[in-house]
Amino acid sequence: MTRRRKALIALGSSAVLLGTGVTVAVGHDNRIGDKEVRVMLPPGQNNPAIAQGVGTGGEVAIYTSSGLGPGALNPNAPAGSPERFTDPAMTAGAEGVTVTEAQALVVLKAIQDNLKAAGLTPADVITMKCYLMKPPGAATADYAGWNRAYRQFFANIDLATKQVVPVPMGTSPAKAPILANNARPARATMEVVTLAVPGWLVEVEVTAAYPKNRK
Repeated sequence: MTRRRKALIALGSSAVLLGTGVTVAVGHDNRIGDKEVRVMLPPGQNNPAIAQGVGTGGEVAIYTSSGLGPGALNPNAPAGSPERFTDPAMTAGAEGVTVTEAQALVVLKAIQDNLKAAGLTPADVITMKCYLMKPPGAATADYAGWNRAYRQFFANIDLATKQVVPVPMGTSPAKAPILANNARPARATMEVVTLAVPGWLVEVEVTAAYPKNRK
């Protein structure tokens, strides 16, 4: 009998065999309740950007958005250019805002509106996937610009003090975020070769959980 087989027998019903072949013991008290949403945050951090993972019970109502990109809100920019898919009103007065950052702000506002139509808010978001293209002439995608925009709508309340954390836009001094939000979804960000609409540099999809006391 192999050591791994013996370990599984010893753990009994509390054994979880992961896809990697690693066996992890899960105590009864750690199981997710049917109506529970459990966000696993990195320990020892007052303001982490994202969760390590999220568990949802079998009775949790879930909403999943399509991938959302930015609207063409800058009529002064050439059609099909990345700048066309920005909103100058959202970055007014800020210096050093990158085009990826500006597009991401538009996308995240669109996600807020999308969630509202479904009876949800960004505070209910539990997972997020972001797809980035590198701007013209750049060597890689603008992860820093995306992360600045992300903090304008997510993960900007200190977990210890409960105070809103100022967030920078571009190279301007940090100030109050566009939306104060404690949510820290489990998130993946990746660079892709192309997106569906010429000029898009950002596309985001989210999953949100309806609160258990909401019908």
